Amino acid sequence: MATNTVDVLLVGGGVMSATLGTLLSKLNPSLRLTMVERLDHVAHESTDGWNNAGTGHAGYCELNYTPQNAAGEVEINRALAINANFEVSLQLWTALTASGDLPAPQNFINPTPHISFVWGESNVAFLRQRWKKLSAHHLFADMEYSEDHDTLREWMPLVMAGRGADEKLAATRIRYGSDVDFGSLTRHLVASLQQRDQFELLLSHEVSDLEQQRNGRWLVTLKDRRSGQSKVVNAGFVFLGAGGGALPLLQKSGIPESKGYGGFPVSGQWLVCEDEATVKRHYAKVYGKAAIGAPPMSVPHLDTRIINGKPALLFGPYAGFTTRFLKAGSLLDLIKSVRLNNLLPMLAVAATNMDLTKYLIGEVLQSHTQRVQSLRDYFPGAEAGKWRLAQAGQRVQIIKKDARGRGKLEFGTELVAAKDGTLAALLGASPGASVAAQAMIEVIERCCSAQLGEGWQARLKELVPSYGESLVQNTELLHGIRSNTLSALGLRR
Repeated sequence: MATNTVDVLLVGGGVMSATLGTLLSKLNPSLRLTMVERLDHVAHESTDGWNNAGTGHAGYCELNYTPQNAAGEVEINRALAINANFEVSLQLWTALTASGDLPAPQNFINPTPHISFVWGESNVAFLRQRWKKLSAHHLFADMEYSEDHDTLREWMPLVMAGRGADEKLAATRIRYGSDVDFGSLTRHLVASLQQRDQFELLLSHEVSDLEQQRNGRWLVTLKDRRSGQSKVVNAGFVFLGAGGGALPLLQKSGIPESKGYGGFPVSGQWLVCEDEATVKRHYAKVYGKAAIGAPPMSVPHLDTRIINGKPALLFGPYAGFTTRFLKAGSLLDLIKSVRLNNLLPMLAVAATNMDLTKYLIGEVLQSHTQRVQSLRDYFPGAEAGKWRLAQAGQRVQIIKKDARGRGKLEFGTELVAAKDGTLAALLGASPGASVAAQAMIEVIERCCSAQLGEGWQARLKELVPSYGESLVQNTELLHGIRSNTLSALGLRR
């Protein structure tokens, strides 16, 4: 088999690989990059517009990012970190739009207010406390709060229609929230990379083997899914950005850092409305509180979406249990991921999360009538006939050893990198695509530390002006950067 030698092999054609490839090509245009995608198009799995919420996850409306502790106090640190990380993505997209690597912003991002909505005395008290804590910080200083029905009707008329005057309701709003078509964003990033002589895109190819050589480089065997033929790529650095497929590939690598990791796959479904009259009545992303026992990624929300330029409303997601790691994966994915080194953590998670598993199975078995009934908590006048069921993307949550050597289930994202910096994988799901820029900068910092001292830091600062500084701590820096990105990306209305 012929061997192709490259500097970087990007496995997976989603937003993470596209972002890392874009950053590396800007930092060193001479790098030889190859991207390999098992499907016949990029951005067809989790990155596709229909497979994710499209929320520019900034912590504005997602209540699961501000949990209550045992004392009932709302904790805001995770929301602050996620908000600062999303600002990094906005800065990068602003720079790439200015350089022509991305088209006009409305092709991939649109202003969409982010609203949190609750009902009932205890939930209203929670939201009020959340607003007071968040709005006291400069990252969330523009957050509005109201319990007034007339104000809420102005913010979200479709949600308020038909509600009684005596209902105890509350909401917060950030006007300059966003809806992001990550599929479109990724396709534009890859198209820009394809203009470079040093970039190659291999579609319908999947990794069948990874083997590290004595010199530290990786021999990666690829199988052409159309012809059945194989080829080998000799890569100095391998990034596994294959969404749910990253864990099996990480296990194939055999690096010590991969030991003990397992995956808990979760599927999803949406109710979709494309009725023009209904869609025009709602322009926001309205997030509520998750049901008791529900996983964080199933927080219900009624969303304005603009996918491939066409508006629609989505409600959900309705999470479900699956054994696939990818939407186009195999029912055997979960079984094949079991190893001696992760068996105990996976068994421990299975034993302690039976209620979650039952909940997910129950979600799958719901009827259309039952799903529409959940929708009516957010849209009381919803007509069942105007909504159809659509499949969302797969999410593989992280299972890892806890302090006692058993297992715990995590709902965030985690970067796993080889000690020598020659391979890295991104596991997990939330907040996912929204923080791709920060996540991929962390890959560069961990795996390319030598190059950072060779001028890369200055170049990163040009792409992301806040690089090396804290937006959580620096009020003046945040105000200057946010004013620029909101204006450049058309997010102020």
